[in-house]
Amino acid sequence: MSSHGEADLSVIGRLLAEPARARVLMALTDGRWLPASMLALEAGVANSTISGHLTRLVDGGMLTVQRHGRYRYYRLAGPHIAELVEVMAKIAPTLTITSLRQGTRAHAIRRARRCYDHMGGRIAVTITGALIRDGHLAGHDGSIDPDRMPGPRPAGGVLDPIAYTLTDTGAAFITERLEVATPAHTAVRCCVDWTEHRHHAAGVLGRNLLTSFEEHGWIKPATQPRALTLTTNGRHQLEETFQVDLEDHPAA
Repeated sequence: MSSHGEADLSVIGRLLAEPARARVLMALTDGRWLPASMLALEAGVANSTISGHLTRLVDGGMLTVQRHGRYRYYRLAGPHIAELVEVMAKIAPTLTITSLRQGTRAHAIRRARRCYDHMGGRIAVTITGALIRDGHLAGHDGSIDPDRMPGPRPAGGVLDPIAYTLTDTGAAFITERLEVATPAHTAVRCCVDWTEHRHHAAGVLGRNLLTSFEEHGWIKPATQPRALTLTTNGRHQLEETFQVDLEDHPAA
């Protein structure tokens, strides 16, 4: 007979202990399929070196791979890996910015980015906050301050995969204003945004919001990898729709 003991976190630790592999995971958090050559650039290693790192990540269950002709494309194994990366990024120290290029990229990612299949960053946090403020999401106040949250678990359950519920008014609002049908009482999964230390909507609602924003032309890919940018019309429409001030979020 075989039995299973506690999870061996050291296996994951060894996978992420190599900076090149950690950078690969960060590069893939927007849900894209990327070839090994591009991941080598993101990781800062040679093409001849990246294959070994990618093999270890695939064998460790963190990446999945597809072959198209001569080329292999890699993607995160699922949203649970993106969540792991986001949580770790929240507690990890930040890298020192040593160039204008690095600073520009860091600023763009903090402002708005694709977080697997939904949107993260300040804009996403602002919009999620507006949904909470207006009673469209039922739950706590979106903070992750343990001193302010009741309950036996850290932050009163704020780390639970499901933290909110879409209210009747929220479902009507999303359907009428954003043209995305999302049933009332839908459980809304949250992500603790690693740059803002507050929640942004994920799961079905987060995916529907990003899809709507993209289809309306309010959000588009930025020049920096993973980053998203507001269009001029997008800023106007989002400010009007959610009654928020996005002055700190320059439009393209």
